[in-house]
Amino acid sequence: MMPDRAAGLAESVRALADGEVTSRTLVEQALARIEATQPTLNAFRVVRAEAALAEADAADRELAGGARRPLLGVPVAVKDDMDVAGEPTAFGCRGDFPPVAQDGEAVRRLRAAGAVIIGKTNTCELGQWPFTEGPAFGETRNPWHTGHTPGGSSGGSAAAVAAGLVPAALGSDGAGSVRIPASWTHLIGIKPQRGRISTWPRGESFHGITVNGTLARTVADAALLLDAAGGNHERDPHRPPALTVSEAVGRDPGRLRIALSLKPPFTAVPARLRPEVRDRILEVAERLAASGHAVEEADPPYGQIGLTFVPRATAGIADWVRESPDPALLDPRTRGAARLGRLLGGAPLRAARRAEAVLHRRIGAFFESYDVVLAPTTAAPPPAIGALSRLGGLATDRAMIAACPYAWPWNVLGWPGVNVPAGFVGEGLPVGAQLLGPANSEPLLVALAAQLEAELRWHELWPPREADMDSAVV
Repeated sequence: MMPDRAAGLAESVRALADGEVTSRTLVEQALARIEATQPTLNAFRVVRAEAALAEADAADRELAGGARRPLLGVPVAVKDDMDVAGEPTAFGCRGDFPPVAQDGEAVRRLRAAGAVIIGKTNTCELGQWPFTEGPAFGETRNPWHTGHTPGGSSGGSAAAVAAGLVPAALGSDGAGSVRIPASWTHLIGIKPQRGRISTWPRGESFHGITVNGTLARTVADAALLLDAAGGNHERDPHRPPALTVSEAVGRDPGRLRIALSLKPPFTAVPARLRPEVRDRILEVAERLAASGHAVEEADPPYGQIGLTFVPRATAGIADWVRESPDPALLDPRTRGAARLGRLLGGAPLRAARRAEAVLHRRIGAFFESYDVVLAPTTAAPPPAIGALSRLGGLATDRAMIAACPYAWPWNVLGWPGVNVPAGFVGEGLPVGAQLLGPANSEPLLVALAAQLEAELRWHELWPPREADMDSAVV
């Protein structure tokens, strides 16, 4: 009988190495789960059924011969902004995108670790919004309540992992696009240090604000996938010092000074933390204090950091639009952002890049007093399907900033952040908390997240089963 949910990443690795299961079996089960849920969840843009089964058979031959690699034979998914040889990289867009010839560096490293790439997950158009909907592929839905979005832009990866279709998946995070869907689907989402996981063939994705990250149900699985995908192409401009993040899982983080930051960073329009979300974040803060950490309210000195974000984000959209096979098919909001990006792509972009060093010094000084920042990942629970996707440009921006004002500053800084589940609000909708640190602090953040996980046991909760999900569709 087919398991209706995937085992975890580490558990799958162990079971394969011990001969308890074959890679073909795991891949066949994952393909069956994807097929069964695609009409409801719509997590995948591309399913590599035939290729994945062939890769599974090759992995089984390796396993039978005694070979061992970190993810040998385990099916994982990647977001559809990453190149997978033989598949198009449509990045949520309509149009006739040709298959790419080579894997991107992160995918190449996953394959080198032995992973089976089972498919590419849905993302909103060019990763711009915290929902995963669009005319190119339809609506990707939240396994916890299918009337709501799983978030975005890595919403397909989040939905696939939260529903147990695959044990873990890669996403990308340019303004919270790993952490936001992780928070809204009750997952661990690691946004690593810029350059930790290569974005090659784009040495700097969205002018350095976008990084690749991991989504999983447990801290250990998210860290394992990070280590497997991590590393650099020889031409990468950002090459942080090597880390084995998995080694921090289970390590005592020590007594930390934690800044509880509830105030939204600088935004051009009002943003207010919903009281019910605030309550969940305060519960996480209380748990950390009960574990012996010193927790006090304090906000990093963000200043007008938003002025450095917009040129990089919109110029990055303009870059992608130039490569689109048919720009006329793109969302009017995308074309408007690209026009702005072309205006800001000269001197304003250069000024935004220069400002990063100043921000590093100013906000880095905050970490002389504190070790970690605890902040909401979002200001609100996941919106209903269609609530944001059907708005015009300015209304979308206002709604997006109101719901998600907390994540993007760490993209400007290029520093690590980890979403951890913070509980549920309303009709059982998940929300999350961010653990944020300075440069190269993934081990500290992972150790702290694992300490919380050992107490809160969030990974033991699952979304409703498929039969129950159907009744929630609106």
